[in-house]
Amino acid sequence: MDDSGHDAGAEEGLVLRAQQNDYRAYEALYRLHVGRIHALCIRLLCDRDMAEDLTQEAFVLAWRKLGSFRGDSAFGSWLYRIATNVVLSYLHKQKHFMQAVDNDDLPERGMEEDNALNMSLEESIAELSNGARIVFVLYSIEGYTHEEIGKELGIAVGSSKAQLHRARQLLKRHLGAEGDGRE
Repeated sequence: MDDSGHDAGAEEGLVLRAQQNDYRAYEALYRLHVGRIHALCIRLLCDRDMAEDLTQEAFVLAWRKLGSFRGDSAFGSWLYRIATNVVLSYLHKQKHFMQAVDNDDLPERGMEEDNALNMSLEESIAELSNGARIVFVLYSIEGYTHEEIGKELGIAVGSSKAQLHRARQLLKRHLGAEGDGRE
């Protein structure tokens, strides 16, 4: 079993069968990974409908590229990278995204006191600006380096670090208010 609770040997067999155009094997791989991929898309987008669309797009793209999967990493990691790239590609097409990523002086979103007390980490992440949220998710959750983030988003390494710092400060504020009753 791997860290996600999947039998790595069984998954490897499914991948080999799927690479030979076995649709049932690919369907089994889809069922194994769709939850994690969809959660990633939701975290990055904060838009459930678009997350659903891009989750499907990631799986379609993975099916098309399955022949190029060499097994250097786990299939789930490869699929995760494809999904991340699909979301980032979508976001690059959105004008407001690049403006938000490059603007370190974005206004903070206000929250009512009662909402702050009930916020979970996921909800707090969703409250971040696009740029801060994406950098935080890629760095802190997905394990990207600042150099990789800069390359993927087309921003300077310093901007990536600044967005991460901003995200952490806002999350501390949001979660601190929730955890100890402070505003």
